[in-house]
Amino acid sequence: MGAAEVEKVSALVPHLLTIPHKKIWVDYDEEADVLYVNFKKPSRADDSELTDNDVIIRREKGEVVGMTFLNVARRFGTRGQAGSR
Repeated sequence: MGAAEVEKVSALVPHLLTIPHKKIWVDYDEEADVLYVNFKKPSRADDSELTDNDVIIRREKGEVVGMTFLNVARRFGTRGQAGSR
């Protein structure tokens, strides 16, 4: 990881500290262009909601346990940059 990548990750820290969850897992599937954010492992969602902006909010017993962002690179204009080093 180079200096530019360290800067990008460091810029996320203030935002991460405001999230009420202490543990966060993030996975990006570049081929499917889907970003998975989980707040509980393992999570067994029993309910989900698709929002108008292509985000699936997953809940377990009413508690948000994860979010799935569809078409994320295309939406944020970062297609092809996630895997570049």
